[in-house]
Amino acid sequence: FQDDEWYEQATDVRAQLKFFEQLERLEKQRKDEQEREILLKAAKSRSRQEDPEQARLKQKAKEMQQQELAQMRQRDANLTALAAIGPRKKRKLDAPGLLTIGGEGAGLCGGSQGGLGTASPRQYPRQKITRVNLRDFIFYMEQEPEMSHSLLLYRALLK
Repeated sequence: FQDDEWYEQATDVRAQLKFFEQLERLEKQRKDEQEREILLKAAKSRSRQEDPEQARLKQKAKEMQQQELAQMRQRDANLTALAAIGPRKKRKLDAPGLLTIGGEGAGLCGGSQGGLGTASPRQYPRQKITRVNLRDFIFYMEQEPEMSHSLLLYRALLK
């Protein structure tokens, strides 16, 4: 209906819902910030007569500060670990149409890359790598008429 010129959109409910969700998030964030400020003020106050409410607020403020400190330490540890690992690199496929036999360490390559010395390499669409185990591959070879009596099948059965 969006492309039809005879129909006109009167209201966008999805946009309205997103707007209300954003308002709720901002309101919650503002309330959390106010509560945090109250707790920090309670933790800093040094009144001589302490009522149970004041002690509870101080305890809650201490817990909140410890939690924030633990989160900062965790974030720093994560960043340090990521820096130690190094930058993320995407794995490149050696050849298009690669079929890997899982558990055996063998691979069958279908196709070759041509034009390796060209100035602008062609972008191949990323092909899906399917992992199969030896039992599945043997079953496939048994079902295929031209592979059912092959030397490759008999060797695979010996493993």
